[in-house]
Formats: sequence, C-alpha cells, structure tokens
Amino acid sequence: MPLFRALDHWGKAQQGWRRQRKMKHSSSWRTDENGSVRSLTHMCLQSVADNMKEVWVKDYADNYLDQYSFTYIMGPFNVLPGDLVEELTCLLCSRKELSRAALHLLLVPQLRSLSLDRCPGLVTPALCTHVAARCQGLCSLDLSGAQQLPSRVLCETLHSLPALRSLSLAGLPCDRSVILTVVRCCRFLRHLDVSRCHLLSPAALLPLGGGPLCSPSVSPSGLSSVSCSVDSSSLPPNLSPLPLSSLLAMDIGFGEQEGDPVVGAAYLLLSLPSLERVAMDQLGQACRLIERRDFDQADEFAAREGVPRLKELWRERVHRQHSDGGSTKKKGTPVDKDESEEEERIFWEGEECDIEEDASNEGASCSYNQIEEEYQVLSQSDLILNLRNVTGVTCNSLKSLGQLCPGIKSMSVNMDACVDASVGRSQGSLLATGIQSWAGKLQSLSLIFPNHMWSLLLALEVAGTSLTSLTLEGVKTCPSTPLMKVLRACPRLRELLISAEPPNSRQVERMNDLLQHEDDQLEDQDLPKLPDLHSLTLSFSYDHTQKKPAMSWMSLRKVLGVLLNGSTSLEKISLVSLPCPLDFVLMSTLLRGHHFLMPCFANSAGSSPLPLQRVQYIELMRTDVCMTTLRRILWWSKRLEYMDVSCCWQINKSDWLDCKKFSKVQVVWE
Repeated sequence: MPLFRALDHWGKAQQGWRRQRKMKHSSSWRTDENGSVRSLTHMCLQSVADNMKEVWVKDYADNYLDQYSFTYIMGPFNVLPGDLVEELTCLLCSRKELSRAALHLLLVPQLRSLSLDRCPGLVTPALCTHVAARCQGLCSLDLSGAQQLPSRVLCETLHSLPALRSLSLAGLPCDRSVILTVVRCCRFLRHLDVSRCHLLSPAALLPLGGGPLCSPSVSPSGLSSVSCSVDSSSLPPNLSPLPLSSLLAMDIGFGEQEGDPVVGAAYLLLSLPSLERVAMDQLGQACRLIERRDFDQADEFAAREGVPRLKELWRERVHRQHSDGGSTKKKGTPVDKDESEEEERIFWEGEECDIEEDASNEGASCSYNQIEEEYQVLSQSDLILNLRNVTGVTCNSLKSLGQLCPGIKSMSVNMDACVDASVGRSQGSLLATGIQSWAGKLQSLSLIFPNHMWSLLLALEVAGTSLTSLTLEGVKTCPSTPLMKVLRACPRLRELLISAEPPNSRQVERMNDLLQHEDDQLEDQDLPKLPDLHSLTLSFSYDHTQKKPAMSWMSLRKVLGVLLNGSTSLEKISLVSLPCPLDFVLMSTLLRGHHFLMPCFANSAGSSPLPLQRVQYIELMRTDVCMTTLRRILWWSKRLEYMDVSCCWQINKSDWLDCKKFSKVQVVWE
C-alpha cells in the first residue's frame, strides 16, 4: 500500500464529515435526563480516549516506539478529519493521559492545530523533528513551557512550518535567531506569544517590523548552522512587516540601557500596522512617548541597533494612514482632503530635497528645512493605532492611550502599590478620568490594585455599564467594602474575578451588627442580579499556618447569596478561603431551587433556569462546606464534571472515598 494512500481516504472522510455537520441530523444528538445536549461525536471520542491506552498506545509502545523511528505512521488516525484529531488530543491533555506514544500516533498530516502547553514535558527535540516532518500544514502551534528546547531546534522546526498563523513560545529559551527564523519563514503569522522568554531583549523583537534587520546578510550566531528551507538568496533585502494582529511579550529580557523596553515597544507599535492585541511591560510608556512625540530619546537606540530614527518611522506611519484614508481628528472629524494633499505634497518635496542633498550645501539646507516643515505639519495631525486589547499600561499613560487608541475594548491596568489611603483615592480618580475615553465601549477591564476597593468604585461606575469581564487583583477589603455597589455598577458581567485580602477581624467584629441590619432592610427586588454571569471567582489570601481562615465577615454572606441565586447561568464557580461561612449560603441556595421545583411553581421554574443547575466546575477550597451539602450539590447540579474541596476541614477521607466511589463527578480532596 502506498505511503500516502490514507490521505485520499482522509480527504473523502473530511468532506463527508463536513456534510454531516451541515445537515445536523437529529440522530447525532442525545438529550440527557438533566436537559443537557451531548453530541454523538463527543461521546465517540470519549470512548476512543477511554481505550487509547490499552489498545492503540499499548501496541505501538510495545512493538515500535523505541525500536523504530518513523517519518510517518500509517495508523488508525490517518483517516480521521484533522479537527477530530485535535479534539481527541485536547481531551487526552485535559485528562492528563497524553503520552509520548499517543502523541506519535496523533501527529497526522491533516492536523492543523497542536497545543502542548498542558504537557510541556513531552516536548523534546525528537518530538519537534516528528512535528516538522509530519505536520507541515500546521496553522497553530503552542509549545509554551517547554524549557528543554534549544533555539537551534526551534529554528529547524519553524523552517518546516510556513503555514503557521499562530505561534506560542511562552517560557521557552528562544533568542534572536528564533525571531529571525519566524520573520523569514512564517510570513502569514498573525499571533505570536513570546512572554517570559528571558533570553529575548527588547531589540531582538525589532525584526518583526521588517526592514534591514531581516536582510539575509544578517545572520546571528547560532543560525548559520541551520539549513533553511527558504532560499535566502530569493528573499528581498528588506522584508515587509509580519501581518501580526496579536503580540504578547510580557516579562522578556532586559535591554542594554534602561529605556530600551520603552523605545523597543514604540518601534513595534509604529512598524506593525495590523496590531490589535498587545501585551508588553512598557506599553503605556511607549504610547506616552509616541503621543508626546518625544522621539529624541530614541536616537541613541536607533544608532546602536542600526534602525531608522523613531521620528522617521512615525512620519512614515502617519503618511500611510493618510494615504489609506484612515486618519481622524481628535474630535472625530475627518481629515480635510485639501489638507491631506498639502501634507503629501510637502512630503514628496522633502524627499526630492533629500535626493539633492549630496549635490550642494544649499540642497542640504533645503532638505533639512523641508523635513522640519513637514514634521511640523504632520504634528498637527493625529496618529490612530488600531489596538483593541492592551496589557501593560498604567494610570499615568491612560490619557496618551486614549488619544492614540480610541477603539480599545479590553484593557489590563497595573496600578502601583499605595500605602497611603489618600494616594489610593487619587489613583482611583485618575483611573476614572483615564478610562472616560472608552466609557460605554470598554468590555473587559483587569486591574492590579493593592488598595481598598472603595477607590475603584468611581471608575467602575464610569465603565461598568458595558463591562462583560472584570478582574480585580490584590485589592484590600474592609467591613464596608462596597461589593453590592460593584455588582450594581456592572450588570452585564459574564466573568467576575476578585483576588483580595480579607478584612481585619477586629474591624469586622465592630461593624458586623450595623452592616447586618442594613442588609436585612434590603428587599429581594432591590438586590442586584447578574443573569449573564458564567464564571465567578472569589479568592482571599490566607495564613498557611492556620487550618481555616478567620470567618468573621458575616455580611459577605449576603453578597454570596446574591451571586449564587441571581446568576442562574453560572458554569464555573471558584470560592477559595472565604472569610465567612459558605455552607449555609450553599444550602439556602439549593433549598431555594428545590422550592421552585414544587408543583405550585412548576410553570415559573420551567420558564427560567434555576440556581446552580448549569454549573460544570466548582472549587470550594478551604471553606466550611460539609459532606451533606456536597452530596446535595452532586444530586442537584446534573452537568457537574469537577469539584475541588481540598482543605475543607468538615470533610473527612472516608466520606470523600465513599462519594468518589459512587459519583461520576471528579471530586478532589486533600
């Protein structure tokens, strides 16, 4: 049988699979007793995963794995469509059952996406050789965390994957040679993640923007020994920028000078016109540099790295924007046609003067004057960046960011630690003023703010009406922390994550009676509801020397009740080390839901989902939940697949073993 005969079968099978997906046969779906819908394909893949180790993997491991080295394996998975192989690989990864032998069998030519970030220990130089030989049609590759891969192996692998659109190398020891290989060989790349690559300096990323640094004559050490599948002689002397729309480069190496990360980020923002998602440590300062046009501080960097001056790059970007018709005024008015033509005329006159510069001193003077006049004219225009998702900004840079990037939808702001409460309040006001530019448009907001949550309330009231995702990390709490006001300010949330420090126990004891009285005055119709909330995370820091947290914040129970009862779409719940009793809140929520299932409430219950019925994932670590409540949750939440009750002091080992024995849900307890 010819080596590639299976590819013909795969093509026919893929066409048939696509037709079946379009037809959506009723026989391909099954409704469980809990109302959830499962696909027949998913159940078949579950069966394959269950038998993978004892059937296909066992035979291959016993007879072939260490005895032979196959360029291709004509196994049972060659006839499967690529998307099914991808789903099976992800399923084995999630179950921690993906082995070296299984991965060898699943590396088929029709594979288009390969993600090994959950099992980086399997990623070795030998495996990369197999990937380069068998999966040359890959569009997406994620090798995050594979720290044992040298740069030479990465370069050799990437040479064989020219179709890549997405590449994740987070945490790998890759250097400048890897970036040059990406630029020369992966010309269709749209997403690149090199976060935590500490061998990469800010200047090492400059080739992504094209230009002379990508010239085949530039060959850093370590790359000369790699045989490139792309003929270097056929490459143009200056490659165009990659069409990157997403660049993640948080926590990379340092530059030679202190300001290198800021200038390097500014170069990338100006040289990559398709960027929409950016994560860089000095992104905010780079936007501030561009908005203020303080380009002189980048001249030393440009001379050292052999790149054009930042002023020239900015001028070229503005002209490109004007020629594309995408420029807008600060107040949203279009650029006047005559003004744009005048700027273009001045630009070309300046270029002509540049050509005549070598002819005479008078010509040199003309060139200089024309360039300066051109710069002055262009400085009156606005440069608009197409960024939509940004990470690595601070409060001080929000104003500049608002001028450059009016279309931002998602933002992560790192606010400096403030010990003084007054400083915290001023930062909160500064944040509210800064995000005013995106009021009504911002959909996702992530804040690192080691101060009291009161300071953030004004900012949340400004942007909360449009937010669908909110993350608050490191915030401090007190007895009067306005959690209810936060919920009211963000009624459309789908994701809520709060990682906080618990309040001082003495302060809580003094205020509990007053706050409890105020909570009792609230009627059910006055309580906020988050009907669209799908993911909820409340995590509090704790002292590891104590068995259980100080459970004294009794008014927090009201907030938990609101979240669990009013968010009927919840699918993931993570409640860790809560400083209040949780068992009572969970039991009350379950009894409330059971109450609505009574015959007199049958119609109302059927028209809307009930609390906790859609939950699939629950973490209740280090809380007071007991075994009775745990059994009720397992009975009530029919879609539940995973529950973590580690360090729950009211659950003992015998009860956990009994529950694990008779329940299909994966229950974790330590």
